[in-house]
Amino acid sequence: MNRILLPCLALSAIAALASSNPSSTPTTPTTPAKAAAATPVHCQIPCGVYGDKMRIDMLMEDAATIEKGMNTLQAMDQESSPSQNQMVRWVMNKDAHSQKIQETVADYWLAQRIKTPKDTSDTAAMAKYHGQLELLHRITVSAMKCKQTTDLSNVESLRKLALAFSATYFSGEDLEHINSHHAGEHK
Repeated sequence: MNRILLPCLALSAIAALASSNPSSTPTTPTTPAKAAAATPVHCQIPCGVYGDKMRIDMLMEDAATIEKGMNTLQAMDQESSPSQNQMVRWVMNKDAHSQKIQETVADYWLAQRIKTPKDTSDTAAMAKYHGQLELLHRITVSAMKCKQTTDLSNVESLRKLALAFSATYFSGEDLEHINSHHAGEHK
């Protein structure tokens, strides 16, 4: 039933938007197609709620949580009788934050924000695009390695790669913001 009901509801909503109050002077696009064309694509809806700088801040916060988990697990490993319950909880937490990074890279940066240049013959634009793809792939792999081990070098790699990606994506004031919050601690 959902396979039939949901598309019908979606079509009804589109029809309602397209025919809403035609006598008024529109200040915004009146059809979903015009709205989509006029709205800068920010997310898969597009909603316009989230910010790119915030995603980097969240990645860095996830990295700090992963690092704390690794340090705690290493300390517990030295105890004569560590709490297995606490160890499991820290492993699960570390892995959840690593997974969150991987999902953000895939669902936010790769699916929504990093675009193939319109002019694929522009070698500089294509080099920048390929560089961003490589950095995002390396962030994903570093997050995977954070799941597999308690090696703190993987967390440091995450941070350095996030800053390197930021340098290719952000400009001026935004990059200053990111570096002021994160670069001093992770060179």
